[in-house]
Amino acid sequence: MRISSLSILLASALFGSAQAVEREADSYNIDTDITIKTDQRTRGISDSLLEPSLMLHTEIAHESGLIGLFEVARISKKQFPDGSGAAITLGLGYRWGDPDAWHFGVGAATERFPGAKFQAPHSFDMGTFTPGDFKTTDFNSDFLLFEANYGALEGRMLYVISDTYRGADTGGVCGQMLQLATDPTKALECYGRGDHNSRGTMLFDLDYTVDLMPATTLTLHVGHQKVKNFKEADFTDYGVGLTRTQWGLDWSLDWYSTNTNAGELYKVADGNKLRATDGDAVVFSITRRF
Repeated sequence: MRISSLSILLASALFGSAQAVEREADSYNIDTDITIKTDQRTRGISDSLLEPSLMLHTEIAHESGLIGLFEVARISKKQFPDGSGAAITLGLGYRWGDPDAWHFGVGAATERFPGAKFQAPHSFDMGTFTPGDFKTTDFNSDFLLFEANYGALEGRMLYVISDTYRGADTGGVCGQMLQLATDPTKALECYGRGDHNSRGTMLFDLDYTVDLMPATTLTLHVGHQKVKNFKEADFTDYGVGLTRTQWGLDWSLDWYSTNTNAGELYKVADGNKLRATDGDAVVFSITRRF
């Protein structure tokens, strides 16, 4: 089993020294998987600019209910400028309850985009009709998590405690709308509300998994994000996924759809054209578990 050094640090933080872990070898599980996919999607939005991606996921679960998470995925440098082309997620939580009935979880997580940032105007002078007060914003986000599940039905709520959620502030939202919208009216209304961040954003997810056959599962998903101070960035996403375990691999086919309020927030410049990252998509992926 190959484990990254960061995952080992997570394990040490959870369970103490390596010697202690060795003595309690039967009290925890480490699950690692690598996934190749045709597109990297988060809440229905492409993070890899509609291109293939590779993701490493490691989860450490202790019999006490403690759980640690490490995940790294390839993303587009065009969407996340000046960055390393990687999105890193770290999480720590606690789960309890009956897996076949009510079970719950609480935790905290952080999503990091090393080096990725952008500069945008955080104000607009209506008199001279010019933008001003340029500031730099990164995409890093921190969350608190609560989940309540019953059997195959899983519900989650994330509350954003960082200053911004994936760069959503006055520059990131109003500035993007002003730059790409054909009608600047809504962008100017956005600026008219003042300079704000998106701390307090809430993300909701509901998933239901059905076992169609012994090695085949169907997952239905609906999610919603309520972005603090920026109703333009609110949207609902939907998904249907089919996974088949065969030859030691998980073969998945997922359909994603989003209902966004402002499509220009999800357009990315790729050379001399704009590409929409919020369109409907079918994603094929292969996962190897260790």
